[in-house]
Amino acid sequence: MATKIYINLPVVDLPKATAFYEAIWFTKVAKFSNADASWLSRDETIYVMLMTHDFTKTFVLNKEIADSHKTCEMLNSLQFDTKEEVDKFYDKVIKAGGKEFRPTYEYGSFMYGRDVEDLDGHVWEAFWMDVTQMPDAQ
Repeated sequence: MATKIYINLPVVDLPKATAFYEAIWFTKVAKFSNADASWLSRDETIYVMLMTHDFTKTFVLNKEIADSHKTCEMLNSLQFDTKEEVDKFYDKVIKAGGKEFRPTYEYGSFMYGRDVEDLDGHVWEAFWMDVTQMPDAQ
């Protein structure tokens, strides 16, 4: 069985954040969603759980929830098969109300990326990479 990844993200407005993620790439799993959280699936290996701040606090105990507009708590990265798929993802995020995190970057013939922020400031690095074209490390 493939290893699965579950990304838990605290959000300010759960219905709005859920609609955003549905618009960009994910499908809501109603069976595991309620007024406190939305479980969204990309495929059989990538899941995102959007959680209200109050619900998130039940998991993080005495830690504060980061304001992702001011603090980078993590970078989420998604590798796509082509540069065109990176561009499509980027366009969906912008259309859904997200914003560019940093300008498009290209490292020679081996890597291309467009990084974005969701409505709550969580960063998603969308990139294409061909490791066969990557220069040797020095």
